[in-house]
Amino acid sequence: MERLTNFIQNLQYEVYVPPVGWNDVVEILIISFLVYQIMLWVKNTKAWALLKGVVVIMVFILIAALFQMNTILWIVRNVLSLAVVAIVVVLQPELRRALEQLGRKNIVAALFPFDNGKVSEGRFSDKTMNEIVKASFEMGKVKTGALIVIEQNHSLSEFERTGIEVDGILTSQLLINIFEHNTPLHDGAVIVRGDRIVSATCYLPLSDNMALSKELGTRHRAGVGISEVTDSMTVIVSEETGHVSVAYEGELYRKLDADSLREKLMMIQNKQVEEKKRRLWKGRSKSEKETDR
Repeated sequence: MERLTNFIQNLQYEVYVPPVGWNDVVEILIISFLVYQIMLWVKNTKAWALLKGVVVIMVFILIAALFQMNTILWIVRNVLSLAVVAIVVVLQPELRRALEQLGRKNIVAALFPFDNGKVSEGRFSDKTMNEIVKASFEMGKVKTGALIVIEQNHSLSEFERTGIEVDGILTSQLLINIFEHNTPLHDGAVIVRGDRIVSATCYLPLSDNMALSKELGTRHRAGVGISEVTDSMTVIVSEETGHVSVAYEGELYRKLDADSLREKLMMIQNKQVEEKKRRLWKGRSKSEKETDR
């Protein structure tokens, strides 16, 4: 017992435990959050495959160091600085997209969801949402291709300038007439801002995502491409099959029905977010059923 006591006392003198203040705890939490976000970003991009390749190269370098292969080690030392630049060049699209997403996030609003008492009608009205759904499936029945880009926080002005100004109230009839075959405005995309169609025949960037199905044409790749560089949502009607799809945040959701498309549009309408904030501070709404848990 005495030996154990002496061992513990000696251990206390030998092991230095620095004082931990509140700023150290905050710093640890911030670093942990950043490391987690970087790991999440690496896993969801081509950086994951690149990281596995880097690990293989590191294994070969370790073997070279163990067996004192001086020529290989000399090459590694001279190429290392160029390799860092090469990685940045290879991952340039992913790095740009990550920074854009960080810039679009409203961190203050997410942390402090105070209700200002105003009733928000959302980014666009329910009527506009229903008109988009109606037009999409009417065009799908007759296999009329369509590309409808709905703007959110990120401005689409640079793509709007590539088309022809329309500036008309969004209705299903107007959308159908725009995308009707052999009409001057049918080729390209329309851009929707709020409850209005602001421009038609717009050119969009094509996605270089190799995971997309080879059976998808330019229209679907353009829809995914604009969703990769902006926070917009794109409704796509296939000219070959008549199926309705949605591109959002670089992902393509195919073969949607009317209810599924309406749910996707409600995600960006921003009306539900305001209702959720009011319920957070004012309690459950009377009209909300108890089974909605």
